Amino acid sequence: MVTKRVKFTFPQELIKEPVIYKLGVDFGIVTNIRRADIRDDMGWVVLELEGEGDVVDKGLEWVISTGVRVDPIAGDIIEG
Repeated sequence: MVTKRVKFTFPQELIKEPVIYKLGVDFGIVTNIRRADIRDDMGWVVLELEGEGDVVDKGLEWVISTGVRVDPIAGDIIEG
């Protein structure tokens, strides 16, 4: 099992799509939302993802294919 911290940035047309839900259900990845800011024109979410390494990588590839920007995060967002 691996844990990755990432930031998803959603364009306006994807804000209402259940991307995080589908990532968890379709890929069996545990998602933990650490921070988020959703507005009418865009949104971002900082997540911890936990699962098998290759499955997490495939899940992130799928997220990118939907049009969501995925950036890695280093360190603990809440703790600073």
